[in-house]
Amino acid sequence: MNNFLAIYKRELRLYFTSPIAYVLVFIFLVLAGYFFYSGLTFYSMISLQSMRNPYMARLNLVDMIITPLFSNLSVVLLLMLPMLTMRLFAEEKKSGTYELLFSYPVRDVEVLLGKYFAAMTVFAVMLALTGFYHLLLAGLGLQVPRVVLSGYLGLLLLGGAFIALGIFISSLTENQIVAAVASFGVLLLFWIIGWSAASVGPGPAAFFEYISLVKHLMSFTKGLIDTADLAYYLLFTFFFLFLTLRSLESNRWRG
Repeated sequence: MNNFLAIYKRELRLYFTSPIAYVLVFIFLVLAGYFFYSGLTFYSMISLQSMRNPYMARLNLVDMIITPLFSNLSVVLLLMLPMLTMRLFAEEKKSGTYELLFSYPVRDVEVLLGKYFAAMTVFAVMLALTGFYHLLLAGLGLQVPRVVLSGYLGLLLLGGAFIALGIFISSLTENQIVAAVASFGVLLLFWIIGWSAASVGPGPAAFFEYISLVKHLMSFTKGLIDTADLAYYLLFTFFFLFLTLRSLESNRWRG
């Protein structure tokens, strides 16, 4: 436990003593703010029109603001989280501290979990700062707590899956740019693979839809928590953490 905490604190310090975390958080908040402002402006405009036209359909806050916001944030995370994970092992290899790190009496799983939860902490801070938008909605009398909580849970699980895959890719190379680009490419493949379901048979279509990352987020953004979606994200995360552990053990054996 002490080794895990030492690595966790070390990784957090490296994030916040360099511009990486600050730049990523700033860009994420700017984009999130833009999407929230756009959704809120559109909702306000339609609300004014509905006041003048009683025959218009009833406005749905979830469909017009909350769900689009979480969906847009998931796309932003697809672009940004590979930059959060690219340095975790690649930088260690490039700088020559990789062998030194594993020369200490520390287990591979402690190194892996320390780095993973440090990245998850930075990611959680990014998400938590967007909570201001929902406090603003609550101040306007627009409260949908269940959808907000389930949406954040979905984004947290999605981001955890992104980070697990990114760490695995970072453990395979010593070039941070290669790690970021490869992570984005693989994540994008898992993102869009469900789109090909319509062009294949029923069996492959069901499989492609199931392994699609974005498909399992949709229910969360609508206030529904499905155990199948929870299981998918947890299995995806554990699978790539397991592969990373095997990669670390392989590197130690070769070393």
